[in-house]
Amino acid sequence: MRITAALLEKPSSPFRITDVELSAPGPDEVLVRVVAVGICGTDLEFANFFPTPALLGHEGSGVVEAVGSRVTDLAPGDRVAMSFTSCGTCSSCRHGAPAYCRSFDALNFSGRRADGSTAVTFAGQDVNAHFLGQSSFASHVVAPVRAVVRLRPDADLDLAGPFGCGFQTGAGGVLNVLKPAVGSSIAVFGAGAVGTAAVIAASLSGCSPIVAVDIDARRLEAARVAGATAVVDASAGDAAGALRDIVPGGLDFAMDTTGHEKVLRTAVEALGPLGHAGVIGIGPSESMSFEWRSVLNGRSITGIIAGASVPQTFIPQLLDLHAAGRFPVDPLITSFCFEEINEAVNALRNGEVTKAVLRLPR
Repeated sequence: MRITAALLEKPSSPFRITDVELSAPGPDEVLVRVVAVGICGTDLEFANFFPTPALLGHEGSGVVEAVGSRVTDLAPGDRVAMSFTSCGTCSSCRHGAPAYCRSFDALNFSGRRADGSTAVTFAGQDVNAHFLGQSSFASHVVAPVRAVVRLRPDADLDLAGPFGCGFQTGAGGVLNVLKPAVGSSIAVFGAGAVGTAAVIAASLSGCSPIVAVDIDARRLEAARVAGATAVVDASAGDAAGALRDIVPGGLDFAMDTTGHEKVLRTAVEALGPLGHAGVIGIGPSESMSFEWRSVLNGRSITGIIAGASVPQTFIPQLLDLHAAGRFPVDPLITSFCFEEINEAVNALRNGEVTKAVLRLPR
């Protein structure tokens, strides 16, 4: 079938709205009509080097239109969000940790299905798609059933997409990995969509103090509204000193969402004895280094993918919290028409918006 997509024809180039061909879903796949899709920092990062032509996007939500012959738990008409995919058979998947699937990179970042094929072509040429289980910068997606999360019939699809990655990642990093006890101190480095979701999760956990660290005053204010009890403007100078003033004995927990080596070093060195740092950010730094004494006294560092979540259970839980007014992410979202994808990307890169969501024609 012919669909509309935002195609990346060359690395770092603007997206081009054009028609592409999409094949029918395979036995374990579903066809989803996309209603809305968030733009994540991972999309922007991979747009710089992903093999082209490419179809990115991995925070899609929509309505199932068709299912493969072996799909039994989804049906046409179901409202769904989409997240990463996993093999379902490796030791990590069998033990309820699909975010650490042994085939995660091959299934989510190769641009192809597990058998090497692609569902998307353009002018007779294969398109690298299947990005994080979906490639949802398009009007329709063929996704593996393991990447699809059924939602309540009244789910707000304009809102649900970012829960498939950004909000799930930030919240899951706190709730599923760090698991702070009530009264624990925590600092979140980077107050974008992922970081602010982590702040909200820390508030839900009863942490105190909750410190947001960023260089953007607007983001820091949004983090304060979301639940941060203190903020540190790292552009003003000594962020480490400011953290020591707030928590003299060192932090119980820290979460880095920036992917910057210097920021992560600051986060780790701000920990107290037995402190635990979570690393989420995919950023510009290719390596991380620490003065060896900084990881003594029982300090630990954990890398986190997708909030260590099982999307089929965790995303509905977060959406239920949102419906109850306990996961207030609405102020973070700015909506754009699908055709405005390049304007939305520029707004994200310039720090004008926190979470851009593209809405497709109904």
